[in-house]
Amino acid sequence: MTRIAGRKDSPAKGGSQRQLEIPALLTVKELAGMLGVSGVEIIKLLMNYRIMANLNQAVDFDTAAVVASDLGYEVVEKPTPQAEAISSKEVKEENPQPRPPVVTVMGHIDHGKTKLLDAIRQTNVVASEAGGITQHIGAYQIEVSDRKITFLDTPGHEAFTAMRARGAKVTDVAVLVVAADDGVMPQTREAISHARAAGVPIVVALNKMDKPGINVDRIKQQLAEEGLVIEEWGGDTVFVPVSAKMKQGISDLLENILVVAEILELKADPDLSASGVVIEAGLDKTKGALATVLVQKGTLKPGDAVVVGDAWGKIKAMFNDAGKRVKKAEPSTPVKILGLSGVPHAGDDFVVFTNDREARSTAEKRQQEKQLRLLKPIRPVKLDDVYAQIKAGQAKDLNLILKTDVQGSIEPIRDSLQRLGTDEVRLKVIHTGSGAITEGDVLLALASKGIIVGFHTAPTVGAQRMAESDGVDIRLYNIIYDLIADIERALKGMKEPTYAEVVEGHAEVRAIFAAGRHAKAAGVYVSDGLLRRNALIRVIRSKEVILQSSIASLRRFKDDVKEVATGLECGVGVDGFNQFAVGDVIEAYRKDKVDESAH
Repeated sequence: MTRIAGRKDSPAKGGSQRQLEIPALLTVKELAGMLGVSGVEIIKLLMNYRIMANLNQAVDFDTAAVVASDLGYEVVEKPTPQAEAISSKEVKEENPQPRPPVVTVMGHIDHGKTKLLDAIRQTNVVASEAGGITQHIGAYQIEVSDRKITFLDTPGHEAFTAMRARGAKVTDVAVLVVAADDGVMPQTREAISHARAAGVPIVVALNKMDKPGINVDRIKQQLAEEGLVIEEWGGDTVFVPVSAKMKQGISDLLENILVVAEILELKADPDLSASGVVIEAGLDKTKGALATVLVQKGTLKPGDAVVVGDAWGKIKAMFNDAGKRVKKAEPSTPVKILGLSGVPHAGDDFVVFTNDREARSTAEKRQQEKQLRLLKPIRPVKLDDVYAQIKAGQAKDLNLILKTDVQGSIEPIRDSLQRLGTDEVRLKVIHTGSGAITEGDVLLALASKGIIVGFHTAPTVGAQRMAESDGVDIRLYNIIYDLIADIERALKGMKEPTYAEVVEGHAEVRAIFAAGRHAKAAGVYVSDGLLRRNALIRVIRSKEVILQSSIASLRRFKDDVKEVATGLECGVGVDGFNQFAVGDVIEAYRKDKVDESAH
């Protein structure tokens, strides 16, 4: 599939623009027919943007819109059949009824999330069904005082955000589990950021209250520092002490979840044809493709013709979380369904169609689109594009994920960044943390259309690969001024040229010796690449960067040299730095200007 990236708007020919509706994906030949010109002319226009295409090559909406604009057309994206089906259902939503809340439980590892979910489930198992939970479907529904609550049992906040990154808005309420003996931990902070980015209210469950010597006020203070001020302290965060192990406080937690749900006034129309989202899916050796789905609108029934992601089928049977067959699933109800042509993905939508033919046709269309391009539900934001988006009225918020080497750096940087907001765009630091940039940070950036900013830190290998694959912008800085200035220039449309770092070599410090009256030099062994005089360097000690500077002098034996290659020893001097230690690593690098026109 072909698309134009980084293209500046070109004036339309002919002054006034004609309106045209085009699909999300089409061939060059189809585009030429819609625009009333020859395929050759379209190919020539694409060549202007360095795209070599043939008549049967597919282009996406953005690329087609650029070409259409050059020919004097103003275009809008044509809704897909499934989108039209969903929107038509929304129009007919005439009987909204209260629905159960959908709750996701999140928290730091080992804080008792799984034990809490088990305790909630077990307290709601009727005596005759004790031990009768035959299968686990990733979601279950319980009943409290004649009212239902649906719990999603996800592996954690990253899975929760991965579903949102695919376009699925599933959760109404997030329960944050905090261990009373540990308090707020790094993953607790991440879970708070992920829940906030999803725009869902947070209920805090303070677990392990059965342990001795618990200081509840300390936990309340830690939560307040993260912006979760409990009701007792004048805030709006619901705070419930529980013990999953002793099964204490569970009823109180459930009642509070229902109170929060009541405030949200959750409603859906059960009379519509069903639509919703896939929670998990897999392949069974005997039953074929299985999918656990959450019904969000309408009522799902056996015999319904459904499209689930790019699979389709007629529902043969539905099962609840106790493994019992059910004849219907109303809004907020999770069920496992049989009868699909293939295995969908978590986060895929499902829609009921009026007949098999319509369902099959839509599924085949989706399969074609999937083959032509990797469907990404959102287009990641690039810092270089922010000003253009602000001017186009597309950007109202710039979301940043801030990671630093140490916790103490976070507050001054965050405060400086938050002052940069303008009348046109709000700058929001939606998550902060210390340590390496992780895959979870990349997922959060993808789901919230955010940019990751690293200060004296770097992404893990997995995070770097994920960011490159999904197009998430990671910006790394070692000087606070540069970080703040770069973001400010982007907001004001004065972005300076982009430079890419190229590592030239590494050397290990093996000796330190005098190099003048007060100066010291390092005797080093070049382990890879080369060292050049005047090259930019980092001095790394115990995996932490302790200095950024440049090489002032480079000597082999008694001679000044311009560069030293791999496998050789030399003396290195750095202006004003005498604190070398044996074992330090010197990383030499240069900054190359990135040619933006090539993108």
